[in-house]
Amino acid sequence: MEIRTLRYFLTVAREEGINRAAEILHITQPTLSRQLLQLEKEIGVKLFYRGARKITLTNEGILLRRRAEEILDLVDRTEKELIEQEEFIEGRIIIGCGELAAMQILSEVVASFHQKYPFVVYDIFTANADLVKEQMEKGLIDIGVLLEPIDIEKFDFIRLSKKERWIVLMCPDDILAKKEIVSAKDLENLPIILPRRTNLQNELSNWFGDFFQNIQVLFTSNFSTNAAIMVQKGLAYAIVIEGSVPFWDKQKMTYRPLYPELTANSVLAWKKHQPFNLATNKLIEHIKCFSGISMI
Repeated sequence: MEIRTLRYFLTVAREEGINRAAEILHITQPTLSRQLLQLEKEIGVKLFYRGARKITLTNEGILLRRRAEEILDLVDRTEKELIEQEEFIEGRIIIGCGELAAMQILSEVVASFHQKYPFVVYDIFTANADLVKEQMEKGLIDIGVLLEPIDIEKFDFIRLSKKERWIVLMCPDDILAKKEIVSAKDLENLPIILPRRTNLQNELSNWFGDFFQNIQVLFTSNFSTNAAIMVQKGLAYAIVIEGSVPFWDKQKMTYRPLYPELTANSVLAWKKHQPFNLATNKLIEHIKCFSGISMI
């Protein structure tokens, strides 16, 4: 005895006729009649008195109607509870990211997701894109915010339209702070802190052009905040992404954009064919549908 057949039976019992019930159920009259005959054959009792103008229930039909209403009410309530169960999704989502402007976008995504699934918690792992990508490949990070250039062949991703701008970090009283922009020539023969990632060093080498051979790379660093400590001590100028600027003390640190302007894109990515927990799958669905994300 199928749930669908019980719904057919109750509709016929309520409408007291095959024609009207078939219209409501969006099936043909012969199909409905055949389903009812099969139901009577299956349970071995007569359920209807088929009159010229209407159909009425036998005593057995009245009993089945009562039980069918109870069964279908339980089915409907169970389906509703399963749907509502989404509101109680729990779990931990591990997010890998750098110090990027794209984190502002991710914060908006998570804020709207949190309203829908308030019991999900997040573990934010901050590192450069190479390390985040490595951890994602091992299944140790669920979703990454990665600064390009980076090989993302193994990942599904959304490339964000928000640009990440390269800047020079310096002390407020530095001579370069008097400029509105900083060129490669301005940095010639000065101590520099470069990002640790080889791909980014290559990007900056291209930007410097012939001047690159004359710069003094005193440090490499994977965090602009750590580089800023060295800058504050007057040890070097740091070339970093602008994303973490809003959190620096402007009385202790300032910056100027590179000229010609140098920018990079970032992506929201997750590993292809990776079995995620339910919370992560829901967040990925949310990311794909999030209206606040501008993609390239």
